[in-house]
Amino acid sequence: MTLWLTRIVPNPHFADAQRDIHRKDGGIRLHRRLMSLFPDHAGADARAHYGVLFRTENTPTGTHILLQSSHEPDLSRLPEEYGTAITRSLEPLLNAVRTGLPVRYRCVANPIRKPGATTRALYNLPAVVPLTGDAADDWWNRQAEAAGLKPLTLNAVPLDTVHGLRGKHGPAAEQVIRHARTQFEGTATITDPDLLRTKISQGIGRGKPYGCGLLSIAPAKATG
Repeated sequence: MTLWLTRIVPNPHFADAQRDIHRKDGGIRLHRRLMSLFPDHAGADARAHYGVLFRTENTPTGTHILLQSSHEPDLSRLPEEYGTAITRSLEPLLNAVRTGLPVRYRCVANPIRKPGATTRALYNLPAVVPLTGDAADDWWNRQAEAAGLKPLTLNAVPLDTVHGLRGKHGPAAEQVIRHARTQFEGTATITDPDLLRTKISQGIGRGKPYGCGLLSIAPAKATG
């Protein structure tokens, strides 16, 4: 499995870069910018074809963009003044994962549940219910275990909800979509290396075009 991780540090004085990370359009502008780094004509779902997952991170030096992909991006397609960017292969990290290895993890995800029709009618619930608090923590623990991780510690921080429009046939057909976001991070041990590699490649949950789903890991010191 070959994956690439690109860190982009946007230029704080370049207006287009700042507009990309301010999320006024729910992240779609940034999604389009990142997709422009790959060849055109990849089919109906170019994001999946190129394995594109991304998120923004607040750091002491400002907002950074993390881009993961199954194809190496062409950074020359970024505007000259956009900022600095560097790409590295994740192959050494993925090759090093093994059962029992302690890791640190981070993922910005869209924790939800989808009630059945009877439950929705009984409690007047929408088709998709965003989760918070203990319910979001439980959701993450299930996702982590399904990704070949056994969580040891968890810190969950609610983030802003991103909004966007879905629909390609004019305003009348456009649908407003909302993705509640939570940043999950902590420590875990690896229980299934192959499953973990697959989930890192595929991402976690919904909202991937809106900056959700990128699971990052790094080796951690064992405790105890």
